[in-house]
Amino acid sequence: MFESTTQSLDGPPAAAATLEFVARIPGRHFLRNLVERRALVAQLVSRDFRTRYVGSSAGWLWGVVHPVVQLLIWIMVFRYFFRVSLAPDEVTTNYPLFLLCGILPWWLFQETVTRSASSLVEQSNLITRTVFPSEVVPVSIFLSSMIHHLIAVGLAILTVGLWLKTLSPMIVLLPIYMLFVGLFAVGVGWIASSLHVYLRDTAQALGVIVNLWFWITPIMLSEHANLGRFAVLVRWNPMSWVVKAYRHRLLSSQWPDWQELAVIAAYSISMFVLGGLFFRHLKRGFADVL
Repeated sequence: MFESTTQSLDGPPAAAATLEFVARIPGRHFLRNLVERRALVAQLVSRDFRTRYVGSSAGWLWGVVHPVVQLLIWIMVFRYFFRVSLAPDEVTTNYPLFLLCGILPWWLFQETVTRSASSLVEQSNLITRTVFPSEVVPVSIFLSSMIHHLIAVGLAILTVGLWLKTLSPMIVLLPIYMLFVGLFAVGVGWIASSLHVYLRDTAQALGVIVNLWFWITPIMLSEHANLGRFAVLVRWNPMSWVVKAYRHRLLSSQWPDWQELAVIAAYSISMFVLGGLFFRHLKRGFADVL
């Protein structure tokens, strides 16, 4: 009797305290918007993918042709002009496959971030004239970029299989790394896009930053190469870990190192949360500036 009375008295306050704690979680409404507006996100992804190739007879194939041509140029320059060779302890000594597998996550990250920067200004009519959750725009850009990424990964798997006559079973883990790249890229995209609303030079500055970022990511060269004072930047570069992970999942049968997963997850989730909070703070003034 006494026990039941105690539970009835303590239950409601405890439940109320729990609800109050949940209500105070930073970004709760922000994240709920992303989940509840998933139908809108799907519409934006479909529209973005279709409008990118309006009037083009080749359509989405151009999204494959341009990266493939760029990749072939890089292989010719670094492998045959500069005579770049890989150490025996690398995951592969085949430079074309080394470059192909390493460039895949970078293309996904670069496209998401650079296209997100000016996305809010481009969607200003929706943001100012309707009750529109602007945070879904960079998310939709990432998902649209994922379509090209999946095509590129499929071609890479086919190339590796034909060239090496074998496939690593670890490729089934690639979606985990795609998710991490998405969290990281969307976080950076939220910061860049919200800043661009107020500072219209942000997209141009971001282009320079991403270009520099590319060259401190071990895509063309091995992370074990003699990089001098730039070695520290490469070591602390989040994309270095992702590039290495893609190569090992595609070209080796080794299980991922748990430290690798922990570091990539920490970078990705931290950037996603930081970008979301930054976006939420600046979002209040979008309607006035746009």
